Amino acid sequence: MKAEIPREQIQRLEQLPNIAKAGAADLRLIGIEHPQQLIGRDPYAMYEELCLATAQRHDPCVYDVFIAAVRYMEGGPALPWWAHTEERKAHLRGKGT
Repeated sequence: MKAEIPREQIQRLEQLPNIAKAGAADLRLIGIEHPQQLIGRDPYAMYEELCLATAQRHDPCVYDVFIAAVRYMEGGPALPWWAHTEERKAHLRGKGT
């Protein structure tokens, strides 16, 4: 993971933990240009928006990356994206998907 920049100093999506060029491009496809726009967003809905925008299903780990980014911007710790895999699996099991 990248060296942590204090979240209040983050200006670009690529400065977020777990977000590189491809992840930032995915976020921009769904209208997120600035890290602060992640606050209050539903990472599961973001994933569905991305799939609609690209007309394809993405790897489920994209859910985890989105969860990590949203949680971090909402004040959570900078965790690796895979730390959210079990949360995602439980959430999707609960929805029957």
